[in-house]
Amino acid sequence: MTGKLLMPGFVDIHNHLWQSSIRGGCSDQDLVGWLASCNRPALPKIDAADMYRFVHLAALDALRTGVTTVVDWVHAIPYATSEHYVRALDDAGLRFVYAMATASGDEGAVRKVKRELLDPLPLASAQVSVHAGMEGVEELRASWRVARDLGLMVNSHVLEHRSDREAGQIRALREVGAFGPALLMNHAIHLTREEIALTGDRGVRVAHCPLSNMRLASGVMPLPKLHRHGVTAGLGHDGGTNDTSDMFAVMKTAVGLQRAVHEDAEVYPSLPAVLRMATLGGAEAIGMADQVGSLTPGKRADLLILAPGTLNFAPRIDWTSQLVLNGQPPNVTDIYVDGRLRKTRGTLVGVDEAEVVHQAELAATHLKHAD
Repeated sequence: MTGKLLMPGFVDIHNHLWQSSIRGGCSDQDLVGWLASCNRPALPKIDAADMYRFVHLAALDALRTGVTTVVDWVHAIPYATSEHYVRALDDAGLRFVYAMATASGDEGAVRKVKRELLDPLPLASAQVSVHAGMEGVEELRASWRVARDLGLMVNSHVLEHRSDREAGQIRALREVGAFGPALLMNHAIHLTREEIALTGDRGVRVAHCPLSNMRLASGVMPLPKLHRHGVTAGLGHDGGTNDTSDMFAVMKTAVGLQRAVHEDAEVYPSLPAVLRMATLGGAEAIGMADQVGSLTPGKRADLLILAPGTLNFAPRIDWTSQLVLNGQPPNVTDIYVDGRLRKTRGTLVGVDEAEVVHQAELAATHLKHAD
C-alpha cells in the first residue's frame, strides 16, 4: 500500500453514546436547558433493547470516523440495560472504557458489572463515573472507595457551566480524597487560577470537548493555562451535543477556539499538539498510554490508514497540519482495532449500515411515543 498515511487511532475520552437518541435536540438551549428538556426526560424512557440500538449506531459512527478507543460516561441504568449497552459497544468492535455511574446506595453495582460484563471482554475496561458535589458527598465517598478498591479511575463532569460553582464540585472531590491522578475531569471550563494550579499539582487529568461546549454556550476551557501547569489533556466528542462523530472537527475547533479567544496564532495547542491530544495525549489521560495512542512496538494494533490524495487534502505541503486542518472522516479508508480489520476501502467490515440506521429509527419512534 503506497501513497497512504498510517497513524494511531483516535482516543475519544468523553462521550455519552446513548445520546444519539436526542441528536440535534434542544438546539436553542444552553447546558441547563438541554439537560432539563432533552437529556433527563429521554433516558428513563429508553428500554434495554432500544438502548442497544442507539449505542450501536453511535459506536459504529465513532469507529468509522477513526475513533478506536472511546470512554463512555454511562448514567445510572438498570443492570439489564447495562447488559445491552455493553453488548452494543462490544459488537461495534472498538476498544471501550465503560465509565459507570450508579444510583445512591448502589455504588457496589460497579463490581458486578465489571466482573460479569466487562472483564470477559478483551477490548473492555472500566471507570467509575460520579456526580461531584457537596450535597452528595457521602455518595461520592462511597464511589471513590469502590474505585480505589478496584484500581479504577473516577470520572466526573466538573465546572462545565457557571452554575456548577454552587455545587462545590472540586471541594467535594478534594474532601473524599479523589482529587489526584486517578481523576478524569470533563470540561473543566470555569476553573479559578488557584484550581488550575491545583489540578496540575495533583496530577488530575482533563477531557476537552470544544464542539459540545460551543453548542451549549458553556464557555471555553482554559487549555493554555492548564498546559502551563502540566495538566494532561485529551479530547472528547461528548455525545448528543457534539451531534455526530468527527475528531478532525474536534481538533480544528480546539485550536481555533483558543486562537480566537487569545487573538494569538501561536497559543497552545499548536497543530502537532492537538493531534497528540487526539491520540497519545488522550491515552495518557485515561492511563492507557502503554496500550494505545502511538505506533510503538509492543502496543495494541489500533491504527488508521488515510488517503491524502483527495480533493480536500492534496497537495502535500505539511502533512501534520493537513491532518488537522484538511482531514475529514472520508479520508479514513482503513481501520484496525487490536489488529483486526474493522473498516476497509471506506466501508465498515461486516456491518449492514442501512439496518443499523433502521433499528435506530425504530428506537427513536418508540422514544417519541413513550409515556
